[in-house]
Amino acid sequence: MTKINMPDYDIVVGHHEMDKIESYVKDFYHFDQVFILTDDHVFALYEEKIQSWFNTFDVKVCVIPHGETSKSYQVYLSAIEDLIKQGIKRQHLLIALGGGVVGDLAGFIASTLYRGVPFMQIPTSLLAMVDSSIGGKVGIDLDLGKNLIGSFYQPKKVIIDPMFLSTLPLEEYQNGMAEMIKSGLIGDKDLYHYFMDHRTVTEKEIIQTIQVKRNVVLIDPYDKKERMFLNFGHSYGHAIEKKTAYKKYKHGQAISYGMLIALQKGISLNITPSYLYEEVKQILLKNSLVKEPLLEAIDFEDELKYDKKNMADGFHFILIENVGKAVIKKIKIG
Repeated sequence: MTKINMPDYDIVVGHHEMDKIESYVKDFYHFDQVFILTDDHVFALYEEKIQSWFNTFDVKVCVIPHGETSKSYQVYLSAIEDLIKQGIKRQHLLIALGGGVVGDLAGFIASTLYRGVPFMQIPTSLLAMVDSSIGGKVGIDLDLGKNLIGSFYQPKKVIIDPMFLSTLPLEEYQNGMAEMIKSGLIGDKDLYHYFMDHRTVTEKEIIQTIQVKRNVVLIDPYDKKERMFLNFGHSYGHAIEKKTAYKKYKHGQAISYGMLIALQKGISLNITPSYLYEEVKQILLKNSLVKEPLLEAIDFEDELKYDKKNMADGFHFILIENVGKAVIKKIKIG
């Protein structure tokens, strides 16, 4: 077991940590009811386990449909109404058990319901383990764009148990690897080089990826500068997801195309080493995160006007200066 300290909470990483979940909860929570937000896929897999994991608690479960479309205003309202009808009160604990959509939605509910209830992250996908469960960003999507409504709201604890990866479909596993490759490019050259020869990850690489995110979050908790490095590949990635109605490409696939577009832009500005584009492309092709012919930037630029990094003083775009080092440049899109 590895414990990673954040200013307001701990991240616990280790196999079979779910066997100790009740003790982790009781470390900071002293009521006998817990409320769990999950999706229909995760609930189908772990319904019986949920009862055994939280055996001494009165467990209430709110189940939402799986998929990015559940990170919406409509599902947000319906989930809140369900939780209220099931009896959630201001001091009750809300637990996010699922992937990134569940974690983002549960966190946003927790930050706004009764002006704030405590919540806990238990990510079940690789993507959520290495990215969305950490750092306190929570929110929902609008038709105009992804993550346009949200807040910063920290969990009480994050429990990451790689046991969940045993039931994760290959496509979802690869989805998480895309974020890990991104983390290597922006902040850990050893992590990036690992993916040149490996197509699976261990607890070690999960921890390395978390440390990359932790490092920038500690410097810039509210996303004013360095934390934007984590959005490398995401401007075009989110545009690709939105333009294809979140149906054609998984998040990891979309940001993989976005990373390649960002590398091309960096090369054209003499910021990114020219060799890096082909090297990253081969890693992404090998892991089925992109396929040729590759997507073209120009086809998605109309969606960028609603990107959060399109600010009043210009578009803040993330580029790679070298493996392990990202920079922010104001650039013109289109």
